Amino acid sequence: MLAILATIMQNANLKKSLNLIEFTLDDSLNFQFHADSLVVTCIGVLIAIIILSRITKMPRQLWRSFEINEAEFGLGEQKIKLRPNLTDQQIAYKIWVELSTRKIGIPIDTANDVISEIYDSWFNFFSVTRELIKDVPVQKFHRKETEQIIRLSIEVLNLGIRPHLTLWQARFRRWYDNQLKLDINVDINPQDIQRKFPQFTDLEYDLLKVNKRLINYRQKMYEIIKGS
Repeated sequence: MLAILATIMQNANLKKSLNLIEFTLDDSLNFQFHADSLVVTCIGVLIAIIILSRITKMPRQLWRSFEINEAEFGLGEQKIKLRPNLTDQQIAYKIWVELSTRKIGIPIDTANDVISEIYDSWFNFFSVTRELIKDVPVQKFHRKETEQIIRLSIEVLNLGIRPHLTLWQARFRRWYDNQLKLDINVDINPQDIQRKFPQFTDLEYDLLKVNKRLINYRQKMYEIIKGS
């Protein structure tokens, strides 16, 4: 009797194993799907594995390490290592847009660009960047990487741009404005007038040096955004 019962149970288990998934059609021609709990569990685990693998691959930039050499921006020899998160990328993106749409993070051509307009652009960049930095929530600033990006941006303003403006802007603007009032310069292009500035060679050299550093700064912000 016990042997017969065991045989029946074995057959039942075998039948169950062979019917983990069933597709049936009832008398009303309605399609029905039945799945064993084991199958459902396996499918759930498989989906979870796929999602987890996608998560670990897609946001690679979130845990990719970056090294920023301050020498590229004329700020010293310190090398900053950071792992930017989404907040850092958002800050970098806003700064990158400003650098990319003004005569500050793109190459300057003194043969065609008007220096007074470049100075206007630099001044506006000061104002916009200050506002961007002020908009960062204070709790975000407590994160080391975010604090480093903000500090770097402030130093680019104060140590990268301000020294040139302090040395040259007022001198050049006063001379240039007076030149524009002279009758002999009425028919002369602004680009040709500015080249008559007595210290133009020195001003141009310093201007292009700062411009190169700002281009490097713009590129580093882009790398933070892209995570590459």
